[in-house]
Amino acid sequence: MTEALLVLNSGSSSLKFSVFQIGDLTLLVRGQIEGLGTAPRFLLRGSDDELLEESNPIDGARFDHSQAMGLIIERLREQLVGVRIVGVGHRVVHGGVKYATPIRVNESVLEELGRLIPLAPLHQPYSLAAIRSLSVTAPELPQVACFDTAFHRTQPPVAQWFGLPRSFTEQGLLRYGFHGISYEYIASVLPAMDPRAASGRTIVAHLGNGASLCALSAGKSIATTMSFTPVDGLVMGTRVGSLDPGVLLYLMASHGMDAASLEKLIYHDSGLLGVSGLSSDMRTLLASTDSHATEAIDLFVYRLGRELGSLAAALGGLDALVFTGGIGANAAVIRSRVCHDAAWLGLSLDEESNQKGYRQLHDHRSEVTIWSIATNEELMIAQQTQRVLRLSDLLV
Repeated sequence: MTEALLVLNSGSSSLKFSVFQIGDLTLLVRGQIEGLGTAPRFLLRGSDDELLEESNPIDGARFDHSQAMGLIIERLREQLVGVRIVGVGHRVVHGGVKYATPIRVNESVLEELGRLIPLAPLHQPYSLAAIRSLSVTAPELPQVACFDTAFHRTQPPVAQWFGLPRSFTEQGLLRYGFHGISYEYIASVLPAMDPRAASGRTIVAHLGNGASLCALSAGKSIATTMSFTPVDGLVMGTRVGSLDPGVLLYLMASHGMDAASLEKLIYHDSGLLGVSGLSSDMRTLLASTDSHATEAIDLFVYRLGRELGSLAAALGGLDALVFTGGIGANAAVIRSRVCHDAAWLGLSLDEESNQKGYRQLHDHRSEVTIWSIATNEELMIAQQTQRVLRLSDLLV
């Protein structure tokens, strides 16, 4: 019997999963259920990306996270004959001040994580819903929460503070940072590619529908662009990024907007979608001739350049720039524009390597190494879960 780990990433309308063999953590299968609450669709793929199953569960409007978990467990048992799942790792966006490392979940941990829902309303509720559902569907399975905020707890206090009265800081109003699981993965593979960068000053650009930058010093986070919530920092797919809080006060006073309408505005209606009026998808915008699409891309690149300079200042210089995430690893034109604008930092891009999608992107003149590295958050969660549960002890 082969023992394996199940890794889950739960969102409001989807539940993604991967299964890894314990020990060397070879990927066995991966998949997702998308369209939860509307028209759910189940997809299962092999390690070679071959489609193994595609189906549409009935009663879509009533198909929730609990039913999705039950379906996933059922399908995995059917497809993975001779494989026994012995533990589950979850991506949980917010761990607050307390959780700086992955932790095995129990009821008290769940209660504490539930109190953090207002800090990550788009993500936290659904991660916790998956954990609770699985505790009913398969109560024998130990579950581990792996946090997007944990990697940033190495930041110095001054990088985490707001200029607020100390009483608020003591209540936990801090710059937490997110995308930590992705950044930890990049930090783990960088030594094999670029030892100088791994031991030096690196900025990682995790660019996707959610986007942020992280400054690494010897592989440790010292500053990042997201802060109290995942809405701060760069312009994103539908999130506004950095915004003068006075704008919110103005909208409340002059437009009668309440907390719910402001949340919808800054999380769902802004960013690339709001500026372009067309789409939140960078691929769509890059293919468009609409002037508003061009302006949205210009703003995205401009804010990237501004924040890149800020983090380079926090590091006291720059040895490497790493692009990752859906946009970072795939949009050559965005990489090219960012590197061109950051030439003052010593970046010189090999445009042919960039267009061909190579991993190493700098040319011989560049003072800063430039890389494109696909992130693997699922594998990092599997590694963390195996470490917490010490599942390697099960091997004979």
